[in-house]
Amino acid sequence: MPYRPMTPALALAALLLAGCSDGSDGSEQAGSPPRTTRQATPDPAKETTGRSPGDAADEDPKDTAVDPAAQAYVDAVADEDLDALVDAFHPDARLVDVDRTFDGRDEIRDWARDEVIGGRLTVLKNTPKDDGTTLLVRFAPGGTGGFEANYTFDVHDGRIARLDLQYA
Repeated sequence: MPYRPMTPALALAALLLAGCSDGSDGSEQAGSPPRTTRQATPDPAKETTGRSPGDAADEDPKDTAVDPAAQAYVDAVADEDLDALVDAFHPDARLVDVDRTFDGRDEIRDWARDEVIGGRLTVLKNTPKDDGTTLLVRFAPGGTGGFEANYTFDVHDGRIARLDLQYA
C-alpha cells in the first residue's frame, strides 16, 4: 500500500483518541500530548492581594486600605452625594477623564453632576502608591452596563490633587 500523509482531521482524531486512554500502566503513548495535572481553582483572595486570608495578620494596613481621599470619592459616588464628592478634591485639583480635562472644583462639580452621580462604582483592585492610589474599578453610568477603568488618585494634604481616569 502506498504511503499517504494523514490529513489534519485524522491526525487530530488520533491525538484525541490517544489522550482518552486511561494510561493505567503509567506509560505515555507515542504521539500523544504529555499529561497535565488539573490546577486547583484559584483563591479569589490570593488573586486580589497575592496572599491568602490566613496571612492577614502580617499585612501592613497601608498596603490594603484605600487612601482616605480616594475612599471619600468612592463613598460619595455610592451615596450620590455631589457635595461630598467635590469636597474630596483640592480647590485647584485637576481631573482628566480619558482625553478631557477639568480644572478646579467648579468644573469637577459640573462633570460629576452630569456624568458620575447616579452611577454605580465598584472597586475591583487597590494598588497603593506613595502619594495616593490606583483603583481598578467597574463604573456603570446610570447604574447599568458599565466598563472597567483605572482611576489614579494623586493625594496631597488629605485631598485629591489630581484624578486620572483611563479605560482599563
